[in-house]
Amino acid sequence: MLSAVPYVEFAKKAFAREATYRMEVFTEVASLVLRVYLLRCLWTALYAQNAAPLNLPLHSMITYATIALLMSLILEVDGTRLIREKIRDGSIATDLMKPISVPLYFFSDGFGNTVLHAVLVIPSLLFALLLVHIDIPPPTTLAIFALSFAIGYFVNFFLNFVMNSIAFWTLETFAVQLIVRWVSDLLSGQIIPLTFVPGIFGRIVFALPFAAIYSTPLLIYVGIIPPSQWMNALIAQVLWLAGFGAISYVVWRAASRHVVVQGG
Repeated sequence: MLSAVPYVEFAKKAFAREATYRMEVFTEVASLVLRVYLLRCLWTALYAQNAAPLNLPLHSMITYATIALLMSLILEVDGTRLIREKIRDGSIATDLMKPISVPLYFFSDGFGNTVLHAVLVIPSLLFALLLVHIDIPPPTTLAIFALSFAIGYFVNFFLNFVMNSIAFWTLETFAVQLIVRWVSDLLSGQIIPLTFVPGIFGRIVFALPFAAIYSTPLLIYVGIIPPSQWMNALIAQVLWLAGFGAISYVVWRAASRHVVVQGG
């Protein structure tokens, strides 16, 4: 039977490792607060010059942008970057011989890293509240938002897992991941709500997996996705999660049989 104890320890070590870079932690919080202020100024100016969308007034747009930035503290953490690092230094070969589940080891390491960034949400939110007003939805909506956010987190994890696992064949994935990250930032609803994308293009971007990461939980939070559509939205997320989970499984099985280690 698989014991959870070693994986909890892996997560603790990752948390402690990331926490040692205190200046980086403080800088990340300060950077987020600055972006909150800049986005408030940007959206205020845009709404002053243009008619506000009927379903997203200015205060909701500022709430959307602020929550998206807070989510990014967690979702922009590449929890599986350790894969390509271990492939480059050759230690992946040793890991594959250990009596552990290597994918779970990578997940635990990434989760420990993510927990630190999740803790940063608290001071970031407190500082952000000094600059903007954030709408708070009813408890039921908050609960569904949290569930949707959790599903989006795992979709994002498996997406990064697949991207980093490509390093078994290419040894380097930075360029591919950079392109995917740019596309994801643009089409996930992190920068602008996908409801702003008109016509057929809007239907296309909503159908892409990136919408399951940011857009679905954010639209639930601000009320654009009403309670009557929550189930459909969550099912769509779960389908993407299952799809990327299956792809990750297939890629890992193939990759573990094709260990090509740079310098190893």
